[in-house]
Formats: sequence, structure tokens, C-alpha cells
Amino acid sequence: MPALERQASPTSSVPGVPGLSVLRKVQRASRPILVAVPAIGLVLGVWALLSGFKPWAGPIWAAATVPVLAMLTIEIVASLRRGEVGLDIVAALSMTGALVFGEYLAAVVVALMYAGGQYLENYAERRANREMTALLSRVPRKAMRYQDGKLEEIGLDAVAPGDRLLIRRGDIVPVDGMAESGIAVLDQSALTGESIPVQLGTGDAVMSGSTNVGDAFDLAATHRAAESTYAGIVRLVEAAQRSKAPMSRLADRFAMVFLAVTVVLSGGAWLFTGDPIRGLAVLVIATPCPLILAVPVAIVSGISRAAKAGILVKGGKALETLARVRALVIDKTGTLTHGEARVTHIQPMGSLSTDDLLRIAASLDQASKHIIARALVIEAQKRGLTLALPTEVVETPGEGLTGRVDGMSVAVGGRTFVATRTPGAKHTLAGGTHPVGAVTVAVAVDGQLAGIIVLADELRSGTAHLLHDLRAQGLNRIVLATGDRPDVAHAVTAGLPFDAIHSELTPESKIAVVKAEKPNGPVMMVGDGVNDAPALAAADLGVAMGAKGAAASAEAADVVLLVDRLDRILLGIQIAHRSRKIALQSVYVGIGLSFLGMIAAAFGYLTPVEGALIQEVIDVAVILNALRALRGGTEAAAAPN
Repeated sequence: MPALERQASPTSSVPGVPGLSVLRKVQRASRPILVAVPAIGLVLGVWALLSGFKPWAGPIWAAATVPVLAMLTIEIVASLRRGEVGLDIVAALSMTGALVFGEYLAAVVVALMYAGGQYLENYAERRANREMTALLSRVPRKAMRYQDGKLEEIGLDAVAPGDRLLIRRGDIVPVDGMAESGIAVLDQSALTGESIPVQLGTGDAVMSGSTNVGDAFDLAATHRAAESTYAGIVRLVEAAQRSKAPMSRLADRFAMVFLAVTVVLSGGAWLFTGDPIRGLAVLVIATPCPLILAVPVAIVSGISRAAKAGILVKGGKALETLARVRALVIDKTGTLTHGEARVTHIQPMGSLSTDDLLRIAASLDQASKHIIARALVIEAQKRGLTLALPTEVVETPGEGLTGRVDGMSVAVGGRTFVATRTPGAKHTLAGGTHPVGAVTVAVAVDGQLAGIIVLADELRSGTAHLLHDLRAQGLNRIVLATGDRPDVAHAVTAGLPFDAIHSELTPESKIAVVKAEKPNGPVMMVGDGVNDAPALAAADLGVAMGAKGAAASAEAADVVLLVDRLDRILLGIQIAHRSRKIALQSVYVGIGLSFLGMIAAAFGYLTPVEGALIQEVIDVAVILNALRALRGGTEAAAAPN
């Protein structure tokens, strides 16, 4: 089957070619039959030959060849109508020539090997596609919604933001939302590749496409189904399945050359020897060509393996570019760092312990929606601290809060805010220092300074090791592009192997940085925010941190990391290198062996039957070799979190 046809999704259609999708359905359904007919015909013909019915052997083999030749002819006509010329023509010529010159055994062997090769290729591609197909097959169709005190089952299109849904054990979360009641235990392995379920509490964001493996919980929908994370992933997967790799297009061009060489060599052997059987033998051993079998299987295998690891590659072109990148431009906030403030240091200044100081501050901060307040509450929950209910809370927006916790008067906020409420601590707070880019939260209890909590957006662990590993994979330039201040950018990246650091960038100036790196080779841009989307689109390869990143960056990118781990970039490059290497290896070895076989056949060393058997061994070998792209062989060295 032509390469384009194999790359298309099962439900796709080609404009201007009426009934092509129906043809493909017929082809898929008929493949087992087309394998069985020549197989049975071959056995019956051999039986007739050995049982004294020799005259019947030839007609039986010829009759078993005709159905395969007829279906192949239909496929060739459809391909020609789309402007494609493939090596299936060689298979048709070899079967036709064998029937014309009375080489019926060779004809049925070619028919069996061709039909078997197509079936094997289809099986290989289904296996290679299984991880991506699994994502599509998991799309939920219904949701359980609370309505007027009752539960009703509705279609996904009817879910609106604000609806309260019941997510039962085993259900796939249909839309993005917030957990409303109970502890949500979710399996996100199909999306991120992470096998360990995550636990989410009330108010935590829940990603659509996750599977509930715990008790039932309520979900407040925040997006419609079509706007949710999983729907976006499905669209990306479908686009990836429809795409065609440049290497596959290159294979099509090589196929034209190989077809011409085959016809010339076959005609030359016939012309110079006067023996049409030699020309037929050349055609037979060139049928079909590993060039069009190995490349799509290897590329799709690589894409599928990447999807299993939480790396969504949008098609063969992106996978091939990933294998060729030589320069990396990377954003800081949310990419090189976690993108959120985390507690890095707690300094008590009185009799309180670090946990007591954090518990008191977080208890009061429960009453605030400020991002820093939320960070303190999250840190306290991670440490298993029991928070008290705050009372008499007064919040000064952007500065801090006052209130009572466990009967104590508490103030939490910036240095100036707390200093005005604890006169004795003004000098201490004024003279304190903190790291560049960090945020300092002061805590006072009953009019006395109780301590200081420092928060910062930290660098992901293992980043230095990861950047060194990326250089080992062939990246010659690594550049930071951030909108932060220069002092913050240099402080965060101190000691890291960056070739250049660009700070205070606008979305437009990030594009300029990407373009400036292009003379160094294909450029990969990694980012997560809306402001990164233009630069992602401008790069040769855009990589989006899709787990927590903005939808705009995921849409603009060529690769989306579904798991919030930067080391997946390294793993993706390793998978791309391996897939491309295997594809080229299969092509060069397969074509080389086929060409040697054609030369041998032209000089009369191979009969048509022998040529068909040898070519099938070559085809099976290159397909199985291409499937190696599904398996391991590379591991990401670091795991930055």
C-alpha cells in the first residue's frame, strides 16, 4: 500500500477522491482473505502436483493469484488518481509477467508474499500506533451531572462550566475541573506515562483524561469538553496520525528512482539474454521494496513510544526534526524552574519551631487567595500539619493579613507590613537579606517577631546534569530566554552551561532570539506560557510543557510534554535519534540486499520463485527491525522535577 495511505488515520478521507475511505475499509477487511487465498492455492497446487494431477497445478496457482492482482490493481489506480507512483507497480508487473510467461508457481508465491507482507506491515503499524490509538479510544462519551438534587447521565457536549459532576470509581474524567469533595485518587498514566496515581484534595485542579482509581468524588467543571486538556490532546494525536514524515516523502522520491532502476535492469536482462524469465526474476526480487515499508513503521513506532513516556510528538516531521536539533532556546519560569513559589527556608526568631511557625502562618493564610498565601498552605499540608481556623481576619491587599489563630494575635506579610505592627522588630526586618528573586514573608505573634519564611521559584533538580546530557546528544548551543530581570536570570542559572542569557524579553524579542540561533542549526524552543507561543511557532521545533502550561503554547508547539518533567526532552531526543537510525538502517540494508538480488537474478543465478522467497525474507527482516523503535535502548539520565 502506498506510504501516504498508511500514514492517514482510519477515518480520514482524501479530497477529490470519492469513495477512497470506503476502499480503505475494504482493503483492511480483505487482507486476511487475500493472504488465505494464495496460501490455500499454493497448498492445493502442490498437492495436485504430487498426487498425479500435474496439469491442474498451474491453473490452481493462477486462479489463486488473480484476486491479489485484482485488488493490487485497484490500489494502484487509486494511487495514480492521487498523483502517487509507488513500488506496488513492480509487484503488479511481476505477477502479471509470471502469469503471461507460465511461471504460475512464481506468480502465486509473489501473490502470497505480497499479501503476507501487506498484512505484516499493517500489523506492525497497528502495534506501533497502539499507544496513540489508546488515547483516542479512551475518549469518554457521557458524564453524570447533579441536577435538581438528582443525578442524570448527559452527553459531554451538554457539560458547561460550573456544572457539578460525579466521577465514579473507574470513570475517565470527562472535562477539566476542580475537586469539590473527598480525596481524588487519579491514574494519569495514559496522559503522562507516570504509573503512580496522584492524590488531589478539595480545590485542586483535575485534568480531563485521568482515570479515577479511588472512591467517587465530585468535580466542578471549569471547561467545556471541547476546551478541556484531554480534548486538546486528542486533537493533537489525530493531527500526528494524519501527518507524513519528510523521511517518508523522501522514501517516495527514492521509490521512483528504484522503480526506474528495476524496470531498466529487468528490461536489460531480457534484452541482452533473450530470456524473459530473467527479466521476470529481477521484477520478482524487487517486490515489494523495504524503502516504503521500513520508514513509516519506524517513525510511527518512535512516535508511539514517545507517547507512552508522556511525550506527544505531532507527527513524523516533528520526530525527524527532534533528531536533528543543534540549538536549544529555553524559557525560565515554569520550564527551567517550577513556575511557582515554594518554601525554601524557615527561620524562627523565638521559641517556636519551624513547623509551628509555618503552621501558624499557613492557618492565617487560609483566608487569603494570594499566590504566596496559597504556597504557605500547600507547604504546611505537605508536611502533614493540622491547620487551625483563623478568626477576625483583616487582609490588606498585596501587603499581608492580621487575625487570630488559636487565641493568638498573628500578622503575616511583607517586611514593612509586619514591621509596622511589631515596633521592636523594625531594625531586624530592615537589615535582613534574602536571595535574588526570592520573596520574604515575616510572621509576628502577639506583637513579637516570630520568624521569617523565604519562598522562591527554584530551579528543577538535576537541571545541570540534563543540560550536559543534551550537549552529549549533539546540541551545540544552549540559550536562556526569559522575561525576568537580569539579576534574577543570572542568579538562577549560576553554574549552568549556558552559552548566552537573554533577560527582560517580550514575546517579540524571544522570536528574535530564536531566529538569531538558526545559523547554528535547527533550533528547539522550550516554553510553557502564552508569551512563549510565538517563539515556539518560530522555532524549527517547539516544545511545550503541556502538563501545567498554557493551551496556546501547546497548540503552537510541535512536541508537548504531558508530564511536568524537563528530562522528557532528553528522552524524546534519544527516541528520535533511535527511530531515525533504525529507519535509515532498514532502508540501506533492505535496498542493498534487494539490489544484490536483482543483479544475481539478471545474471541467471536466481529463478523467479527463489527471488520471491528471498525478497520476502528481506521485507520481514526490515519490518521487524523497524519495530525495534518501539522498544527500549535509551534512558533519560536525569529526572528534573
